[in-house]
Amino acid sequence: MLTDTSQWEGYYDNVADISFPEGGGPVLADGLVFSFGTFGFPPLAGLVTEFRAPADGVPGRLSWTAKQDGGPQEKLDVLHAWLVEDLPGGRVRVLTQESQIGQPAAALAGERPNPMLNGHQAWLDGLISAARA
Repeated sequence: MLTDTSQWEGYYDNVADISFPEGGGPVLADGLVFSFGTFGFPPLAGLVTEFRAPADGVPGRLSWTAKQDGGPQEKLDVLHAWLVEDLPGGRVRVLTQESQIGQPAAALAGERPNPMLNGHQAWLDGLISAARA
């Protein structure tokens, strides 16, 4: 579900306009170029920088960069990473972390409630709900 971008909008309402300007998709893979809109930004240029499917005893890993060019008021540079790990008892641990550089990210970080924290929690909650369905 996480690697198939065609499912994202079904469980996460903070993503739109997913496209693959160089072909490929909708399933993410190492080195895949894609774009997507989120948090009110125009579609960001994305690149999958790490993709490793889960294997026996080895967590799955997925990360991408997302960029928006422009002047200081628009420029944005993001790295979003995911770790998916099978645990004993049929449980799964999903961890996500994001780093953002740029004035648009700093402005979001200053808002209360924090839209970035709440948005990523909504993504996790939606992913879990969709997996249980």
